[in-house]
Amino acid sequence: MLKNPNYLYGPDDSVIPVKINLGDYLVKGYKKHGDKVAMINAVTEEQITFNEMVQAAMNLAVSMVRLGVKKGDVIGICSESRLEIWPTVLGLTCTGAVITPISTGYIKDELKHVLNISKPNYLICSKQAYQVHETDFKSLKCIKEIIFFEEERPNGALYYKDLAIVSPTSILTENVKIEEFLAVEVDGGTETAFIMYSSGTTGLPKGVMISHLNLIGICAARDICDPKLNVLQITPWYHSMGLMVMLMYMYSGLQLVFLPKFELDFYLRSIEKYKIKKLLLVPSVILAICKTSFSYDVSSVEVIVCGAAVLQQDIIQAVKSKFKNLIDVYQGYGMTEATLLVSLSSYVNRQKCKPGSIGLVTYNTIVKIADVETRRPLGPFETGEICFKSATLMKGYIGKDLSEDLDDGFFKTGDIGYYDDEKYLFIMDRLKELIKYKGYQVPPAEIETLLLQHEGVRDVGVVGLPDALAGEVPLAFVVPQPGACLNEAELQKFVADRLSNPKHLRGGVRFVEEIPRNPSGKILRKHLREILQNEKNTLH
Repeated sequence: MLKNPNYLYGPDDSVIPVKINLGDYLVKGYKKHGDKVAMINAVTEEQITFNEMVQAAMNLAVSMVRLGVKKGDVIGICSESRLEIWPTVLGLTCTGAVITPISTGYIKDELKHVLNISKPNYLICSKQAYQVHETDFKSLKCIKEIIFFEEERPNGALYYKDLAIVSPTSILTENVKIEEFLAVEVDGGTETAFIMYSSGTTGLPKGVMISHLNLIGICAARDICDPKLNVLQITPWYHSMGLMVMLMYMYSGLQLVFLPKFELDFYLRSIEKYKIKKLLLVPSVILAICKTSFSYDVSSVEVIVCGAAVLQQDIIQAVKSKFKNLIDVYQGYGMTEATLLVSLSSYVNRQKCKPGSIGLVTYNTIVKIADVETRRPLGPFETGEICFKSATLMKGYIGKDLSEDLDDGFFKTGDIGYYDDEKYLFIMDRLKELIKYKGYQVPPAEIETLLLQHEGVRDVGVVGLPDALAGEVPLAFVVPQPGACLNEAELQKFVADRLSNPKHLRGGVRFVEEIPRNPSGKILRKHLREILQNEKNTLH
């Protein structure tokens, strides 16, 4: 009956409704913001208000049910970022259907892998996505109907606006009235709202089932969003960091400006044009901004939130030199399996930003640091595996027993970290990505952080190179700055002068054009290891 002194407890005073249908919850929440502009496409300058979004969502929900969509049907959405996606997401959740966002960037085998996991009954897509994946979509017998966002579509195919916007060609003859609208009843605690896909940094993506309650728990969290700060967003919406953040932010009434495709110059121009106050970024974009000269007025930016990997103090200082009115860079930690967040430094309640920290444990969440061998809960400054339990912990993986990933009810993240005497969390590296050098555990992220301080390095990824005597030795893949004259010995000495002996680049340096990353900015180290394996195979 007493709290464990070695656990970290987040606040637990958020309010969860008795009627747990995510669509019902979001429709009522978004409606409160009325005719305020909810979202703007920075490229086309199209915009949509909260009222327009809710109306289109209710219309689409009723139209889809009339088409035969029922609770539990799986509906895939495959499209570049566009305004129509959000009324679609909102409406589909009201039907009790399960939404699965699909990356437009998947190649054939990846696409077939994820679609064979979720087996969608319907697909809603853009013309562009369909042109790329038409053959694969048609090969799936589970798909009954494909609906298009554009009017230009194959003969007989359904059109989004005919479902969501009342017109002479639409299914509905008049708009659905909110006082007459009723979302399909679901058991929000156990029924799935979304099938997401894990990042796949260590293998093929897994199907992650997110319940209605999981997402309501995210939206209901207090002191995370300040509705006075408009946000510029570039994270893809098929990724949990993009999708869940958007749902949460709009529920709070924030105005979101988005770029369908990231291009640095246009991104900076958009900050100036829309006087953006808050940026949601990953480290790779922050580094690109820090190492780019520009003359755009970005003085409106007050807050930057960074996820996917930890920024060190020197990079944060470089960011502050670019954004003169920046209060601070607030860092967080999460994963698809957590729906979104495990910890966060919050601007809203003025938490201080500790250098290198990923903040305090977030709402309705408990964290323990477990000894990797004994699983004993550890105390302050003791390093072990980060584990958590939460109202936002996924329902489970499709086709996999969740108990395999639990430790006394806590989800094992595979991340290594610790907390300090003020309960701030710090992350060191992935458990599976630690380089094992003569019994020492070497975090690649520490070497990467150091190398990024070198003026000639634009980007970097570090992996372990197999070694007969040492087990593994650190090797760095480096993207040089344009015009920089770098050599292997220079970078090896740079590291050797600043880090302890096990962390020296005994595996050498490979110069490459880019570091492979997933949409959230995490380094795909398995791809780097594949390069090394291909080199080995070529030599033999």
